[in-house]
Amino acid sequence: MSTGELADDKPRRKDEDMARVIVFDVNETLLDLTALDPPFERAFGRAGVRREWFGQFLQSAFVSTITDAYADFGTIGRAALEMTERRNSVELSTQDRDAILGTLRQLPPHPEVPAALERLRNAGLRLAALTNSTEAVATAQLTNAGLAPLFEQILSADAARRLKPAKEAYETAARALGIAVGEMRLVAAHAWDIAGALRAGASAAFVARPGMVLDPLVPAPDIVGVDLADVAEQITDAELGS
Repeated sequence: MSTGELADDKPRRKDEDMARVIVFDVNETLLDLTALDPPFERAFGRAGVRREWFGQFLQSAFVSTITDAYADFGTIGRAALEMTERRNSVELSTQDRDAILGTLRQLPPHPEVPAALERLRNAGLRLAALTNSTEAVATAQLTNAGLAPLFEQILSADAARRLKPAKEAYETAARALGIAVGEMRLVAAHAWDIAGALRAGASAAFVARPGMVLDPLVPAPDIVGVDLADVAEQITDAELGS
């Protein structure tokens, strides 16, 4: 068999020079945060506190970025947990805090995620992760979820000292991947992450998990799906023309 014949067996993108690297957000997009509900309910005595904490987590991260007072995502998460305790007039034990923050590293993937990622990788697309968590935490999360081998790189916005959705987070990730930002497609279940990627010059794909909606102030990405399997099918069609 000739070299040319071997090359013809490889999946071909519609535009070999401009084919995008598919870059994935981690928390909620790939990993299921509902695994945190039991330790939160045990610690606080009621359901729903995990959502309150994560909302505060994101708000504090955005304030840190907007005001140029950088703190890593883990530090912000611990501070958000302290604020959640105060708001609920609860003082957690060290054991309860450790249980919550430790579970964050042990989150399972959403059921369809492994097969969807394998489909994209087997199609010949480059896959990477980009998260606001530190690289050490993200690597632990994706390793524990069994997903780490599917990514060529696990990237953190910590490298840019600017958390997503700041444009520097996407630009720094693109440089690490050896591509222009316009060659990146960001996959996320958060409207703010989609907005950040699009405004940085990347393409995007939105995973419309339950309760997640796009921001009407931001142009919609060209790919929207109900879960990652749906999104992966559309990405394969868009990038490979299959």
